[in-house]
Amino acid sequence: MPKSLTQLLASNKKRPDRLPQSRIVASADETEIYIYDAIVADEDTAYWWGGVSAEALVPAIRNIKGGTIHLRINSPGGDVFAAQTICQAIRDTGAKVIAHIDGYAASAATVISIAADEVEIAAGGFFMIHNAWTWAMGNANDLTATAVLLGKIDSSLAGQYAAKSGMAVDDVRAAMDAETWYTAEEAVAAGLVDRIAAGKKAEASWNMSAYAKAPKIENKEPDQVDPVATEEHRARQLQRISMMARTQVS
Repeated sequence: MPKSLTQLLASNKKRPDRLPQSRIVASADETEIYIYDAIVADEDTAYWWGGVSAEALVPAIRNIKGGTIHLRINSPGGDVFAAQTICQAIRDTGAKVIAHIDGYAASAATVISIAADEVEIAAGGFFMIHNAWTWAMGNANDLTATAVLLGKIDSSLAGQYAAKSGMAVDDVRAAMDAETWYTAEEAVAAGLVDRIAAGKKAEASWNMSAYAKAPKIENKEPDQVDPVATEEHRARQLQRISMMARTQVS
């Protein structure tokens, strides 16, 4: 049973090597956009949990006009609607877009990567697709409506992956059902990625224990979850969760 986006964010909030939010580096007619964090919708969520906020990133992307964008990704995923918003902003620049998966492109991060004209992945990197998650509250009608929404999101995602890869939609849906983690070589063979980056090794170091089938990282404590679980921390987490009453989908 998949755990929540909330756990994914919380378990990675204090990673020592994570970049704060994201960054855009421009030089002449080339721009690098770094998405080295979880993907969230707004600055309030980013404040509490960390992450790349579409609310902050999209206006900055829309200031880019033409040239070449190098989209650098090392992300465990996040909010699928935020990811789609980032995709459209990137398309609207009119730039040539090359996605570089420097470590992980998981969940919603894969949606951003396949919006590029070209996609490459570092040796040792991973590309993961799965069915959409959410958490919701309400009566039977509310929960039924949520299930219908999740089905529509899954169909939309499957169509996007199929268009990129050339795979049949039914085959993509089966891979999503299984929460499929593609190695760099497997992602290229599946058509989801165009090539393996020459001479570059993956920089993946995320805690992916929120996912059921995440690969284990050597020299890591796979079950170690940060931050430290003190009573005060648990109280703060409960308060934060209560503030996130709106449905989130990843």
